[in-house]
Amino acid sequence: QVRLVESGGGQVQAGESLRLSCAASGRTIANYRMAWFRQAPGQEREFVGGISGAGAVAIYGDSVKGRFTISRDNAKNTVYLQMNSLEDEDTAVYYCAAGDPPWTVARVPGGYDSWGQGTQVTVSS
Repeated sequence: QVRLVESGGGQVQAGESLRLSCAASGRTIANYRMAWFRQAPGQEREFVGGISGAGAVAIYGDSVKGRFTISRDNAKNTVYLQMNSLEDEDTAVYYCAAGDPPWTVARVPGGYDSWGQGTQVTVSS
């Protein structure tokens, strides 16, 4: 399995931006599809965005489409989540995940078998 460590979370005002990073070690992420999920207290883990191994395919959850962008730098073994126009409802713990095969993207947690510890994002209005 690949080891994942998220960073970049914090507390921001509604309308502001944040960029999350997910640094991988142990394996090259070029061989994995990567995704971001989030989970708010009392809620199920929600798909935010996913990207294929070569970066050719990126898909998003409906609640973040047009505001969030997932990207990857395989040379740096890092995945990013740029979050713009943040809303109160975006408050959650954000998790990075890795899975295979790399040429597809899965929208469900079961499609990934390596997870980071999560980073808290809090948006206040």
